[in-house]
Amino acid sequence: MVRRDDIRDIDLSIRFKHGTQTIFLFIDSMTTFGQVQEELLDILKERYPDGITSVTTQRTTKLPTSASQIKLAVLKNKADPTHGWKPLEFELDDAPVDKGFQDNMMVAFAIVDDGDDVDPESFEVEFPSYDEDMEDAGEL
Repeated sequence: MVRRDDIRDIDLSIRFKHGTQTIFLFIDSMTTFGQVQEELLDILKERYPDGITSVTTQRTTKLPTSASQIKLAVLKNKADPTHGWKPLEFELDDAPVDKGFQDNMMVAFAIVDDGDDVDPESFEVEFPSYDEDMEDAGEL
């Protein structure tokens, strides 16, 4: 895990998203995906010990027992997140830079059972809309 005083110029800031939650991590550009999954799982266990609840569906997803159950996806269209997510295929010893990861990138994550297929619908990311913001402010 990268500590705040250990951040180097080559570290990537990555926003891991699930539902309305965002986990902001600094990762070494040459770390492995296996290590990224482990770090993400450690943080999830610390912040959400009872699981992650979706605001929209009110469904709670229990945290996995193994980091390998955390699957990742990248945006199909970097300019428009409404196009959805594309599951990321990687080996545990692949580095994020080998898969095109860049600083300040958004990456969705899903929790699946071992052996289950991962489809784009597994990645639930909720983005606030301008209309929702205006309704909340009582301006519509």
